[in-house]
Amino acid sequence: MFSMKWPYPIECNQEERVKTDVLVIGGGISGCMAAISAAKQGAKVALLEKGATIRSGAGGSGCDHWESATTNPCSTVSPEEITQAMIDDNDGYNNGISHYIECREGWDCLREIEKMGGKIRDTEDEFLGADFRDPETKLMFAYDLKNKFTIRIWGSTFKPVLYKELKRLGVKIYDRIMVTSLLTEGGEIGKRVIGCTGFHVRTGKHLVVSSKATVLATSRPARIWLFSPAYPGLCEFRPTQCVGDGHAMGWRAGAAFSMMEKSVTAEFSAAGRSFPPYGTGNNHNTWYPASMCDARGKPIPYLDRDGKELKEFSDRYRPAAGQQYFLKGGSIDYPKYEYDGPETIDQKKLLSMGYKLPFYADLTTMPELERKAIWGMMVGEEGKTKIPIYQNYTERGFDPTRHVLQAYGGGWKSASFLPQERQLFGLPGGFLNDWNLATNLEGLFVAGDALFASNCFGHAAATGSYAGRHASAYAKNVQHLVPCEKQIAKERSRTYASLGAEGQERYSWKELNMAIAKTMQNYCGDPKCDDLLETGLDVFRHYETNILPHLYSRNPHELMRTLEVENILTNAQIILRSCLQRKSSSRALCFNRADYPEMDPERDRRFFTIRLTKSGVDMGSVPLRYYGDLSRNYEKYNGNYIAE
Repeated sequence: MFSMKWPYPIECNQEERVKTDVLVIGGGISGCMAAISAAKQGAKVALLEKGATIRSGAGGSGCDHWESATTNPCSTVSPEEITQAMIDDNDGYNNGISHYIECREGWDCLREIEKMGGKIRDTEDEFLGADFRDPETKLMFAYDLKNKFTIRIWGSTFKPVLYKELKRLGVKIYDRIMVTSLLTEGGEIGKRVIGCTGFHVRTGKHLVVSSKATVLATSRPARIWLFSPAYPGLCEFRPTQCVGDGHAMGWRAGAAFSMMEKSVTAEFSAAGRSFPPYGTGNNHNTWYPASMCDARGKPIPYLDRDGKELKEFSDRYRPAAGQQYFLKGGSIDYPKYEYDGPETIDQKKLLSMGYKLPFYADLTTMPELERKAIWGMMVGEEGKTKIPIYQNYTERGFDPTRHVLQAYGGGWKSASFLPQERQLFGLPGGFLNDWNLATNLEGLFVAGDALFASNCFGHAAATGSYAGRHASAYAKNVQHLVPCEKQIAKERSRTYASLGAEGQERYSWKELNMAIAKTMQNYCGDPKCDDLLETGLDVFRHYETNILPHLYSRNPHELMRTLEVENILTNAQIILRSCLQRKSSSRALCFNRADYPEMDPERDRRFFTIRLTKSGVDMGSVPLRYYGDLSRNYEKYNGNYIAE
């Protein structure tokens, strides 16, 4: 059956059954916080994670800042103010519910993680005297030192302490389990979610979980437009296993999605032909506010919103006159004000002013503590930077006190991308949610990157904690339902179909992933039109009919990769259908229709929704402000939390 020696026992014919109150799918930041929150409410909790929970997920290796901690003791802004700024700066296309939760509960979550052992303060006085450090609380801030709502953190310390807390609370952790489907009442699409199926990615053992409530805390889709068979680990900023499995299984169960038509020009991808994120010189996000120079070492002026040159280094952290907030770090896609600062100034403009390529990030001219904060704390704590960037560059001789680091690509980006190369980045589409972070499927709650218009680390933690709390409350009032054995058997057959498959006409997961990416580049790039999108769907139907039955997997690990790509194919189809639904263009959604060039007409200023039903694909819409008054509705659904 297997064409290579496999170091683990093969248990594909075995099955384990688990019964729990709250099931959490995904062991990243949001999943861990959901499980901890539910367990603290007294629920029996099981957590299923495809990797190893102690370091898994998009934030498993770290994060350098915690955005929107608006209730921290140094903040001068309210949750309402920053949430509204996020909504306004995305022209209304944002998840007001999840981002208000992020702003209102983010600081609470950060303090909770600190109690577990996570590091959020400069307790060793390493940055004593720095402008961005508050001497009383020892908190360190990023981007906006006037309003102080984004906190620098040592995110690499978080996952191990969350894992320890899960164990302390008695959460049953099932590592290396790929969840393949959501079980529904009677096995019917659109009914209450009552558990899931999955398998162990090393032994192949089948797992069936029965639950009263389920929290889906999986990643956003990935590897849709960009994939390199030679360098799969560099295809995405997020870990290789984060591909959007939850979106695909939610779709098959009948969950509703929104904003799936949004896709931005790729930035956080290496894809075999560019550089790892944060591995080149720039002054955006993690590298903010690094000084820049040209090939001759000539400093490039640092400008504020109004084009005024900033002479004092500390002014880079402060809003311009009349500018209320200085929103940095990935929260805002499209500032409504005109900004001509270093990370957005056009490269051609600099060349016309006499600057010479290549450009460099020049940390040598910066104040010592500012340099140390970027190279060592920010670069070193963010995502995948600790080992491949900070450690490797340092071991090979890079010294930020003596060396500059080249910036590649157009402007300040780490790479240039073609118009047809897109990503689900910058507040992408996902599950539509209500004020309980529940979906349209009873019993199914969502958190983190599974949500539409998801954001970063703090958003994942706050929404995870919130979803776990509400899922636990729901579970107290319902009974277990017996899973449908016919549904389980059908899913089990689908799961193992490619394992050990033999024959001449067989395809690997890499071949199909590459084909999907090329198809999306050709038929769902920029601009879009009905004919192209329909052709893309035809191609994918061909893949379903003629390629999926001929995929092969030699072992449980390859089986995981194969099923991931099947999910990628499902997610790509959701995107194409969503793009067909919107008959106009939209700047905020990075959505350009050649056949419908009208930009953001009032009739289309809505969240378009899409879901699978028994009779086919159902498309609808909800108002941009469907969530109503932020503060009033939050308080309506969270009285007990507020009282505590």
